[in-house]
Parts: sequence; structure tokens; C-alpha cells
Amino acid sequence: MSNYFYALIVYIVIVNTYTFYLFGKDKKLSKTNKWRISENRLLFVSLIGGSIGGILGMKYFSHKTKKRKFTILIPLFLLLHFFLVYKFIL
Repeated sequence: MSNYFYALIVYIVIVNTYTFYLFGKDKKLSKTNKWRISENRLLFVSLIGGSIGGILGMKYFSHKTKKRKFTILIPLFLLLHFFLVYKFIL
């Protein structure tokens, strides 16, 4: 496999870990009434490759699970990511 493939794997791991972390941090901040992470940022990092981390963060932290745009968009991002991997890598 090429170096690009390994770089993509590293990117995916990092962006999903970061997305999961952001969901957890935002949940913690929501409980303490402190400055929150914007919904746009959470959605953006999910869009750029962090959809798995976003879904796991939503489930694990029970966060944003009642927000329709999260329950619809993040799974759609995951489908998009699977399509892109299928189309361009496999």
C-alpha cells in the first residue's frame, strides 16, 4: 500500500479522536454552564472525516442526540465518507 493510504488512515484516526474529544468536552461544559463549543464546529469536524467520532461521541456522552440536525447530518456524513473511500480508494 502507498504512503498516501497510511497518511489517510492516520488522518482518519486523528480527526475521529478529536471529534470524540470535542463532543465529550462540550458535554462537560454544558453541565457547568461554561462557554460551549459551537454546533457548527462539531458538525464541521464530523464533516471533514470525524463522522465515526461524532456518532460515538453522541452515543457515549448522550450528547446532541435530540438535536435533529446532528442525528441526520452526522450519519449522512458517515455515508458520504464510506462512498468516498469506495469511490477513490477501493
